Amino acid sequence: MTTQFTRRAMVGATAVLALTLAACGGGGDADDAATGGDSNELTVWHYFSEDNQVALMDAYAEKFSAEHEGVTVNNVFQPYDQMNSKVVSAAGAGQGPDVIVFNGAEWSTLAMAGALAPLDDHWADFEDADQFPDAVLHGMDGSTYAVQGYVNLLGLWYNADILEEIGVEPPTTMEELESAMAAAVEAGHRGITLSALPQSQGEWQAYPWLSSAGFDYENLDEAALAEGFGRVRGWIDEGYLSQEAVTWDQTVPFQQFTAGGVAFAENGNWQMGAAAADADFEYGVVPLPLDESGQVYLGGEGQAIGANAQNPDLAWEYLRSTYLDYDGQLLAQENVGSIPSRADASQEESVTADELLQPFAQTLNERGTNYPASVIPPEAVADVQAAVGQAWSAALAGQTDPEAAAAQVVGQLQGLIN
Repeated sequence: MTTQFTRRAMVGATAVLALTLAACGGGGDADDAATGGDSNELTVWHYFSEDNQVALMDAYAEKFSAEHEGVTVNNVFQPYDQMNSKVVSAAGAGQGPDVIVFNGAEWSTLAMAGALAPLDDHWADFEDADQFPDAVLHGMDGSTYAVQGYVNLLGLWYNADILEEIGVEPPTTMEELESAMAAAVEAGHRGITLSALPQSQGEWQAYPWLSSAGFDYENLDEAALAEGFGRVRGWIDEGYLSQEAVTWDQTVPFQQFTAGGVAFAENGNWQMGAAAADADFEYGVVPLPLDESGQVYLGGEGQAIGANAQNPDLAWEYLRSTYLDYDGQLLAQENVGSIPSRADASQEESVTADELLQPFAQTLNERGTNYPASVIPPEAVADVQAAVGQAWSAALAGQTDPEAAAAQVVGQLQGLIN
């Protein structure tokens, strides 16, 4: 299956949307908004830095303010790697935002720290609750603490101009991918970009390749894990992937891809707006060409009410009007390329007929898996992600050979999971 998209076909619509949202203002200053404001103010913490993601936050603020006269929404940026610590620290001081938008896989870290308010009463009265699958509701001890308004996942972006130059089709197997990367490098291009950061983003991007080698968190196969580490380390040795990947979060590799000169990028559906705005070449997406056991996380941001929200009822109204609303979910799809979590919104033609979203939808149906893996205890999620992310990064950096990295991290995982 091959899909191809041209920047020119989408950039007009994206430009109109960007101009519409520009008047809404950007994110606030974290130091200026540690808590919610008065009864007519709502503070929302997020970690988005991409223009299209920030524009979505502005669009939600505008939508909510238009529907709630006199209410001001303050969007406050927090760096991704500081979000959890700042949320927990604020909660410990009896402060914090009204709404938190965070890495959905880390809900347990925040909930166990007492930083999130239960959503149970609000959810019980929510008239559209039956539109949401259980997989996007996160909680423990009988309470729900976070919801995902959309699903994000990884695919293989490709530069169609480079593939045409080297005479290959978008790959459908691992062997085809490696052959195409070799041809691209021989022609003077780079092979692929991805993130090997030693934390949860690295683990997120590592898991498809590791599971493709036969690793999963239920079986903890050390040999399979070493094979997965070794394969991608081999891409660095062959010159397909820059060793600088160990310093890149998921934003930088895609910026490298859209700048041109790179055949492939392992990245997500949320990059559609960035591709339309920044890529001056024809591009497309196919599912990651994994082996039979390969799996792709179904991720996305979680949304929650802060434990010390100044306006908890207004915070719920914000969630209901934006992330959980039919039209609000389509705003995320149009601007960021996220797949709606509502059953009705996911069947909207703008989703089902989109040439770029279709490969992600195919992956969702064929290879999608829970994020984090359900076998991992909630209290161990952050430690598991950190351990695997660090091992992945060390193996790709050449600091540790793949076999030693696998042996070390499996020993850690056995204690954390069992």
